[in-house]
Amino acid sequence: MICLQNNQLELNQSVVTIGAFDGIHRGHQALIKNAKARADSYGVPLVVYTFDPPPKVYFQNQSILTPLSEKKKFLEELGVSYTVFASFDQTYASRSVKEFIDELRLVNPQEVWVGPEFNFGKGKSGSIVDLAEHFTAFQHPVVTCPEGEVISSTRIRELFKHQNIEQAYYLLGRKPYAVTNA
Repeated sequence: MICLQNNQLELNQSVVTIGAFDGIHRGHQALIKNAKARADSYGVPLVVYTFDPPPKVYFQNQSILTPLSEKKKFLEELGVSYTVFASFDQTYASRSVKEFIDELRLVNPQEVWVGPEFNFGKGKSGSIVDLAEHFTAFQHPVVTCPEGEVISSTRIRELFKHQNIEQAYYLLGRKPYAVTNA
């Protein structure tokens, strides 16, 4: 997997999935696996476009669920060809919908995949509708746990906050870190 910053990647064709992907939880994994299957069907690379730090961390001072080094490892394990880590700061957050779409054009997506409630651009002014005006765009459905609750980074943060570690890691799709006594 090749990691780049925004505006550094140009491709003849690709399939792109966009999101904060903080946690790379089961919902994120389903979205990325679906986009990977679509990229494989076209014979093109899969590009994950994400943000460092995630917007909720930047704007709302939320805790980061997955440090950048782990995020890279998990994305590579999911078969991602390229990851764009956009440096999320005030300048980036003030970008227009058009600027973001112009950057996506550099990778010539056959399809663009996003999760539920995806927004982009200054003030979250862009949506899947804007993407669909320029690309073949799809919104992956919500992913729920067996009890029917939506899997989200916000929910996982709440589980950690209330010390429900096992359930949080279940939603993340991995086992809790082993605690050793030294």
